[in-house]
Amino acid sequence: MSAFADGYWWSPDGLRLHYRDYAGGADGRPPLLCLPGLTRNARDFEPLAERLGGHWRLICPDMRGRSESAQAKDPMTYVPLTYLQDISRLLSDLAITRFVAIGTSLGGLITMLIASTHREWLAGAVLNDVGPQLEEAGLARIRAHVGVGQSHPSWVHAARALEDANRDVYPSYGLEQWLAMAKRLYRLSNGGRIVLDYDMRIAEPLRVAGGEGGVDLWPAMASFRDIPSLILRGECSDILSVDTAERMLREMGGEATLTTVPGVGHAPLLDEPEAARAIDQLLARVLRG
Repeated sequence: MSAFADGYWWSPDGLRLHYRDYAGGADGRPPLLCLPGLTRNARDFEPLAERLGGHWRLICPDMRGRSESAQAKDPMTYVPLTYLQDISRLLSDLAITRFVAIGTSLGGLITMLIASTHREWLAGAVLNDVGPQLEEAGLARIRAHVGVGQSHPSWVHAARALEDANRDVYPSYGLEQWLAMAKRLYRLSNGGRIVLDYDMRIAEPLRVAGGEGGVDLWPAMASFRDIPSLILRGECSDILSVDTAERMLREMGGEATLTTVPGVGHAPLLDEPEAARAIDQLLARVLRG
């Protein structure tokens, strides 16, 4: 595993939050701000850090309520606008004013909010299987699983549970890959059980109309114009439709590209050959300026 340092910062409402900081080279490249999906955490970007760490600095936050970050007192702060405030404080503390955002699902929604409010921060952007319009079938699937407590006696049991729930998303996965995913999504509890590594209350805003995004993000697409950007879409995604991805591409302008990752649903893990190649091409464009 690529080496990282643990860092901590305080949210505007007083929560102690955690991030991983993977060191990069000394050539002045902008850091990669890696923003995870709804139930994911900083560990989700381990494969990306293994490949890019040492060349690029990666900053991988645990959003509030996930992994090593504190849980919110008010579950209705588990929404993108609050996450944006948390991330803005982190960037201020680290004195980072320009970066490449890599946002998976929820992290992509946060990236869109960054583009809307501080587009000057973005040296580049990856929107991983998410757009301003989310498909209802995928949202229904997510609502059915998020916030449902699980407990398993072993890592293999946790891996098998993940397979049962997600084999349509990653149909080619074997046990080794399901185990790797389980160790990114679960933790060992004090009682010796394997449990999901997030506050179950993150599901509460999803029960409120508009709780997935909170605002109309289509206008944000114009904010990506002239910024090297990549839209990744899982071929079998039930969250980002082909029509939405193609409309995003048009509205984001000529610096945006679209790559479909074959054989996976929501969301690509960024270690797929097609995703890795597309990210490398984006980063090369960032370096060219």
